[in-house]
Amino acid sequence: MTLRDFHADWAWVVVASNGLVGLWATGAHWWAPLRQRVLWWCVVAAEVTAVVQVGMGVWLLSIEGVSAPKFHTFYGFVTLFAVLILYAYRNQLRANMFLLYGGGSLFLMGLGLRSIVLA
Repeated sequence: MTLRDFHADWAWVVVASNGLVGLWATGAHWWAPLRQRVLWWCVVAAEVTAVVQVGMGVWLLSIEGVSAPKFHTFYGFVTLFAVLILYAYRNQLRANMFLLYGGGSLFLMGLGLRSIVLA
């Protein structure tokens, strides 16, 4: 398996993990039993999958010289910035933390799906 194949397969891990934690966190906003500490570990893990995906993409572009459609690369960098923005706003939106990470994770899932379509 090449890094390019792994990058393509890992994209689905990013989409699935962020989609699941996005639904979980959004549901936790309205239903208290879903508010568990493990949710935050899963959010971190899902966001790390996205960062790893972007890292692999940068490696493929810069080291291996693989070309990618421009918007595919654009969505990759938007994904990285979205993770940073979610982290940056966590204190200001503490009252709506579940909605912040629920919506943010679903947004990351959407970016991943869009990147897959453009690849």
